[in-house]
This record gives sequence, structure tokens and C-alpha cells, in this order.
Amino acid sequence: MEEALIEMGRRLRAYRKLKQFTQEELARKLQVSVAVIGGIERGRRAIPQELLPALEQVLDVRSDLLINGESMLDD
Repeated sequence: MEEALIEMGRRLRAYRKLKQFTQEELARKLQVSVAVIGGIERGRRAIPQELLPALEQVLDVRSDLLINGESMLDD
């Protein structure tokens, strides 16, 4: 597995847990399967681009922080 995907999955899990959502709750809010959330969190798949706006809203986090772990605005 690619390290970047693993780190992205760890960040998604951390932000999900900060909001106290289970994988099932997050999947329901995003209208995706639990397998999608689990695959991302395990680093087996990337976050689909079409999910980014919903993730930003549901988890209250900017996509650059979720994907890269740092703000592209801070440069």
C-alpha cells in the first residue's frame, strides 16, 4: 500500500472520531457504503473526488488538511 493512502486514511479516521461518528454513521451521511469508508481508512483506496465537498461539510475540515495533512493556504 502506498504510504500517502495510509496517512490519508488515518486522517479520515481521526477526523471521523473527533466528530464521534461510527463508520456506519459517516457512510450514511455521505450516502456511500461502509466498505468505501473502511477502504479509505485502511489505506486501500483514495478518497473519491466527488466525496470531498461532502466530507468537508460533514467533518468540518478542509480537503487539503484531509488529503495532505497540511494546509496549502499556509505556504
